[in-house]
Parts: sequence; C-alpha cells; structure tokens
Amino acid sequence: MSERNSFKASLNYLSYFLIEFLSWRDKSKIINDFRTQVLGVPPLPFLGARYRKNPPKQLSPLPVLYSFSSYVIPKPVDWGASQHITGYWFLNEDENYQPPEKLVNFINNGSTPIFIGFGSMTTRDPKDLTNIVLSALEKTKQRAVLLSGWAGLGQTELHDNVHIVDYVPFEWLFPKMKAVVHHGGSGTTAYGLRAGIPNVIVPFFADQPAWGERLAQLGVSPKSIPKKELDADKLAEAINIAISNEQLRDNAGYLGEKIRSENGLIEAVNIIKSYLKQS
Repeated sequence: MSERNSFKASLNYLSYFLIEFLSWRDKSKIINDFRTQVLGVPPLPFLGARYRKNPPKQLSPLPVLYSFSSYVIPKPVDWGASQHITGYWFLNEDENYQPPEKLVNFINNGSTPIFIGFGSMTTRDPKDLTNIVLSALEKTKQRAVLLSGWAGLGQTELHDNVHIVDYVPFEWLFPKMKAVVHHGGSGTTAYGLRAGIPNVIVPFFADQPAWGERLAQLGVSPKSIPKKELDADKLAEAINIAISNEQLRDNAGYLGEKIRSENGLIEAVNIIKSYLKQS
C-alpha cells in the first residue's frame, strides 16, 4: 500500500472513532439517565462504552445495526457476523394522517406533480433558492409540491402550478409524485427510494454527497447537483432526466419494490432479541 493510501486508510479508520464519540455525546445523557434511574447500573464514562474499566463478559460481540437497505449498499465482505444491515426503519406515519383538502385537490387536479424540499437544510437567501426552483419548474413545465422546510422555500409569489406545505408524511406523499427533489438526507432518501420513483439530489453537506453519488450509481437518479453549484438550468436538466428517462424510472421502480419487501424495524428487533437471549 502506498504512503498516500495508507494515510487515507488511517484517516478512514479514525473517522469511525470520531463519529462514535460525536454520536455518544449527543445521546449520552439520555442513555446514562436510563442506566442509573431505570436499570440501576453505573453511567458509562465520558468517552462512551468502549472505555469502560470493567466491561461485561459477552457471549458474542455486541451487534451493530445499520438502518439502510442492502439493495442500496450491500454488506461489505470484510464485515463480521455481528454487523447487520437490517433494511430501513420506517415509522408508518401515514396510518392516521388526514391530508388537507387543498393538497389532495392540487395533486388530483392536473398532471402528476414532483416534490421539491430540502428538509432541515438552511440557506442564507431563501428567496434566491425559491426563485431557482420556480424558474426550473417553468423551464420544465412541471407542477410541484414545495416543502417550505428550514430553508424557508416559498417566500415569494407562487403560481398555480405550485402548492406549498409545511409538513406532510413522505410515506403518504412520495408515491403520489413522479419524482422527488431533495437534499439527500438519509431519511428523505430512504422514503424517496421506497416510493419507487426517481430522485434528484442537491446535497448541502455531510453524508448527503455520498447518498447522491450512490443513487446515481444505482441508476435511480441523475448526477447530483451540489448546493453551491445549483442554478435553474442545472435543476431543470436534472428534473427532465428524472421524469423522462425510462431506464432510470424502471430502475427506481424495481428498487422501490425490493425496499418495500423489507421490514428493517422487525429485523432489528429480532437481532436484538437474539443477542439478549445469549447474554
């Protein structure tokens, strides 16, 4: 292995410890409160479970669960038996959802719309981002359900081809769309794939570029457009590909069927139960 590749491999290895620590600090209070107040056991140390002085004896390695689909990212050959890809963990939020009448009427009265929303991503200029989206819709002659989100989309005059929402369960909405345009967050990506329709990814940061690249590799999305490079022409081009490329739509439909055949929550629960029986 070259010196450069060795350095990259070391950084990759260290990144696991960094993410583990950051995740632990985010959840440590909840976990330690549960341990001390409910289980009556000592709290875990500042750095997390890995650094306990007297770790409990285990009959098998602690299972690690990855809540995505192996149809999206297959299990790497160097992973052990204790590492599991369970499938996505969907919450079935739409079971009791009553959609607003105006939203239902918009969806039903016209050509099938697309969805555009960037979730919890923020932007310094919501009006500019909104104008890019509206201009792309005009160029592609598409109707859209627009999620205002943290980016504050929709802070301008909207035409009849756009319906803005503050919240709607993706599980209910996405199957009614012809394509979804979003930031590539893992949760939104999961629902977009499950719906079996093309995705258009506009990544902002973090893991979003990786999901955008992977979906393009799977042939269910055009090449992603980084947020800093986004303009109306590029977005319009990506939307046109998403709604007109038959192979891309077939790929998305096939992958959606595979993901809907999984039950990641049940699989995760069964793995945990199996581990607890051995402990």
